[in-house]
Amino acid sequence: MTRTLLAALLALAALPATAQEVTLKMHQFLPAQANVPKLILDVWADRIEEASEGRIQVDRYPSMQLGGTPPDLIDQAIDGVADVVWTVVGYTPGRFPSTEVFELPFMVPDARAASCAYWTLFERHMADAEFADLKVLGTWVHGPGVIHAAEPVETPADLRGLKVRGGSRMVNELLEAAGATPVGMPVPAVPEALSKGVIDGTTVPWEVTTSLRIPELVEFHTEFEGPALYVLTFVLAMNKGRYEALPADLQAVIDDNSGLAFSVFAGGTQEDADAPAREVAVEMGNEIFTVTDTSEWKTLVAPIREAWTADMAERGLDGAMLIAEAEALMAGACAGGGATAAE
Repeated sequence: MTRTLLAALLALAALPATAQEVTLKMHQFLPAQANVPKLILDVWADRIEEASEGRIQVDRYPSMQLGGTPPDLIDQAIDGVADVVWTVVGYTPGRFPSTEVFELPFMVPDARAASCAYWTLFERHMADAEFADLKVLGTWVHGPGVIHAAEPVETPADLRGLKVRGGSRMVNELLEAAGATPVGMPVPAVPEALSKGVIDGTTVPWEVTTSLRIPELVEFHTEFEGPALYVLTFVLAMNKGRYEALPADLQAVIDDNSGLAFSVFAGGTQEDADAPAREVAVEMGNEIFTVTDTSEWKTLVAPIREAWTADMAERGLDGAMLIAEAEALMAGACAGGGATAAE
């Protein structure tokens, strides 16, 4: 009986597990109740768990609970500290330069089109180059960037002398061109910095303002008609070895719930969350300026695009080509999110 039992146990050990086989640690920097974790990352994780019939479990670690700071997240995914991470690409400035094409001022007409174009350019130019050490699951941008400040900002001159948090290299260059002092910091640090007067304002989209209490900390908000003054690029990425070690059917579960359609969903979901968050500022009686004539702003930031193209050339990249491809995609195949990634 002992030999029979031992043989049966060995046979069972050799078979694929039918219950939960894989636990993935997903790490990111926002509180669990913020829009991106609640409306995008949890949705992705729930779909993975359901599609795998429970064979994959995704443990969620918000607010940097696995340690480190937001700029560490990319390396945490590469090194295996976390299995999946979501982060702002610009938290590691200059490391993924091609993504900055979508962060150029007045480049992006809407988040769905840009997220579609971002994924397309990722597959064409970035997957085997800048992101070769990662399994990238999604690429997207947020809705139109907004300036939130303790003082009214309607023209570039109104930014002079203000200390304003910027979320990426491109945003910081924009602020500097206007005469502001750009202050680089991850978004979770913004509320304390505003409350203590370390900064006079911040650049974030509407959707994140509620979780950061921005309408309570500043009275003035500046938005722009037409293409966004700025956006940030995001990436959902997985440890490459962890993905490659999965059985083929579980790799397929990951693939089927990632990629183009997911990227468009993520970007569109963030943009759709702007309106309810904006209404909070309205209800609080804050003043919102909408810049309809952006000509002065566009003149101010024109050199940023020229400088970026020259910088890309020094890195061996064709910045002008990236701009042309991105603009063509957003106006053509990716307009409306590529028919929302062909449903």
